[in-house]
Amino acid sequence: MTFPVFIDIGFMKIHPHFLFEALAYFIGARVYFFTRRKEKIPFTKAMSIIAGMTVGAALGSKILYWFEDPVQTMQNLTNLPYLMAGKTIVGGLLGGLIGVELTKKLVGHKSSTGDDFAIPVIVGMAIGRIGCFLTGLSDHTYGIETTWVTGVDFGDGVYRHPTQLYEIGFLMLLTGFLIYAKKKALYPWEGSRFQLFMLGYLFFRFAIDFIKPTPHVFFGMNNIQIACVLGLIYYIQLFRHKAMVAKEMPYAP
Repeated sequence: MTFPVFIDIGFMKIHPHFLFEALAYFIGARVYFFTRRKEKIPFTKAMSIIAGMTVGAALGSKILYWFEDPVQTMQNLTNLPYLMAGKTIVGGLLGGLIGVELTKKLVGHKSSTGDDFAIPVIVGMAIGRIGCFLTGLSDHTYGIETTWVTGVDFGDGVYRHPTQLYEIGFLMLLTGFLIYAKKKALYPWEGSRFQLFMLGYLFFRFAIDFIKPTPHVFFGMNNIQIACVLGLIYYIQLFRHKAMVAKEMPYAP
């Protein structure tokens, strides 16, 4: 296999990152509109919240990327191509969360909306990671060199951890768990599905980034791991609070 793996569509050759990122947004949105509980939120408010999430995710993904190498970022503050070049999923998730919460305040929607987003976001992320894998070295989402049987040569003769594929596998397992937890009502409160998703994904990213060749300049951690720690602290506290409240108050789906 030669990376990047361009996708042939008729007379066109499409870059895998562009194609699968576009598919991720399109299919993720379609899954959301198909599965969302329409009685929970009107369509117009749902559209506003999606717009807020999109803007927040775009900003968050860029801002967190700039902290990957703070010294290099400071040296390129006036270099627009550098500032616009990268992005991170963790930054996108946390930024999207902030965007959703701010938009909900603006449109006056008080109930939780996270549960409807969990599965669509997972679907979009998994599709996007296919594009990351097929892009190869230029995507900078691969892992460090390895002798494991899972190692992949992305074109330079070095076998590396295909962390993109690890992530897709984890997301599939997480989806199965979320569906099982809902079916068995293991965590019977509004918002628990999204909270479990964030807890699971942030923990996974914290662990997997130890085998990524990014600068670990923050006490042996990289920018993604610091964001994961902060996100985990927030969601652990939130999950504990919701669990305590759920013991005292019946759940009304």
